[in-house]
Amino acid sequence: MPGLAIPHRMRWPLGYTAAAVLVFLAYYYVIPNLGAGGQTFFRNWLPLTSINEALVWVICALGLNIVVGYAGLLDLGFVAFWALGGYTAGWLMSGFFHQVKIHIFGGATATVPGIHISFWLVLLIGAGFCALWGVIIGAPTLRLKSDYLALVTLGFGEIIPQVFTNGDNIGGFNLTNGSKGITPVDPIGIGSTRLGPFDLVWKYLIFVLIAAVVVFITLRLRDGRLGRAWLAIREDELAASMMGVPLMRTKLSAYAVGAVAGGLAGVAFATHVGGVLPDRFNFSISITLLAMVVLGGMGNVWGVMLGALVLAWVNSTGLPQFGSSFNEEFGTNINFPSYNFLLFGGILVLMMLFRREGILPESRTRLVLHEPSRTDMESLGADMEAPAPELDESASLKTAIAEGPVIADETGTGTGMGEKV
Repeated sequence: MPGLAIPHRMRWPLGYTAAAVLVFLAYYYVIPNLGAGGQTFFRNWLPLTSINEALVWVICALGLNIVVGYAGLLDLGFVAFWALGGYTAGWLMSGFFHQVKIHIFGGATATVPGIHISFWLVLLIGAGFCALWGVIIGAPTLRLKSDYLALVTLGFGEIIPQVFTNGDNIGGFNLTNGSKGITPVDPIGIGSTRLGPFDLVWKYLIFVLIAAVVVFITLRLRDGRLGRAWLAIREDELAASMMGVPLMRTKLSAYAVGAVAGGLAGVAFATHVGGVLPDRFNFSISITLLAMVVLGGMGNVWGVMLGALVLAWVNSTGLPQFGSSFNEEFGTNINFPSYNFLLFGGILVLMMLFRREGILPESRTRLVLHEPSRTDMESLGADMEAPAPELDESASLKTAIAEGPVIADETGTGTGMGEKV
C-alpha cells in the first residue's frame, strides 16, 4: 500500500534491525528447543561464537571502508588499529599492571590488583587512543600517494604487532607480556550482571549494537560535508584541492575515524576471546579486511557488511566444516582451511574480471566502472572530443538562413549571425 511505503534510505537499516532481532530470537528461544539434529546442525554450521566474531570483523571492515572506500586511501596495515584497541582492553580490563589497584565500575572484585575499568568506558578510551594513533601514523604517511602510501602503511602494520610481540622488556618494563599476551580480561558488565564466557546471546546483542553505532556514524559522515570531501579526494585529488578541500586535514580525518572503528573492534575482540595475543594480529588480517571491503563493494556500507559476514563465516566455520564433511564422505584427509587464501584469491580474481564493483556496489562506483572506455565508444562511431568547429559554424549558418538572408563575410561563408538585409 502506498501509505505503508518505506523510504529507500530506511530499507537497509530496517532490514539490519529485523535480521538482528530474528537471529537473537532464534538463538534465545527457537534453537535451544530444537531436537538433537537441529541443534547439531546449528552448532556445526552456524555457531553463535562465529556470528559474534563475524560482527567484530564487520566493525573493523567498516572502519577500513572509510579509509579505502570513502577517501580512496589504500591501507595495508589496518590491523595495527585492531591490535591497539585489543591491547587497550588488555591494559585497562585485567590484572596485568598488578603494581596498582584501580577499579572504575570494572568487572572484577575490588580486592583484585590491576586496572579494572568498565567495558563501556574502555570502548570510548580505545576509540580515542586509536584515533590519536591514526593521526600520529597518518601525519607522515598520508603525504604519499598510491603505491608509496600502500608500502608505508604496510610497514606500520608490520611494526606495531612486532612491538607488541617483543614488548615484554622495554627498558626493563613489561608493556605487553610478549608472546604470552594478556589474559584473561574482565567480563562485560551490564549493571550488576557480569557476562560469562557462555553468555553468547547477550554478547551478540552488544556487538550488534556497536556495529549499528559504527554504521550510523559512517552513513551520517558520508552524507555530510566531510564525507563529500572524502569522495571528492577519492575521485580526483587535484580537482578537490583546486575546489578548496584541505587534502592533508581531510585525509587525516578519514584515517582517524577509521581508526576509531578499528579500536572498537579491538576492544570487542578482546572480550570475545577473553584475552589479547599478539599472533592474532598478523598481516593476513589486513589482507582479509581489504578483501571484505573490495568484495562487498567499496564505499557501500551494507555491501561491506555483507562481504565481512560472508568471508568471516567462510574463514572461521564454513571452510573447516565443509572440509570435515567432505573428508568423512569420501574418506580423504584434506586440510581445507589451509587453502583459505587460495579460495579468497580466486574469488578476488573472478570478481575483478566479472564484477569489479563488488557484490553491493556504491551507485557512483558502479557508474564509473561501467562507463565505456574510449576504444569502446570509438568502435560505436562516437567521438570523445568536442564537436568540430566547422560543424558548429555550419549549424549556425543553417539556423540563420532559416531566419532570413545573411551578410557574407570576406571569405564568402557568411557571418553565421543571421543579420537580416
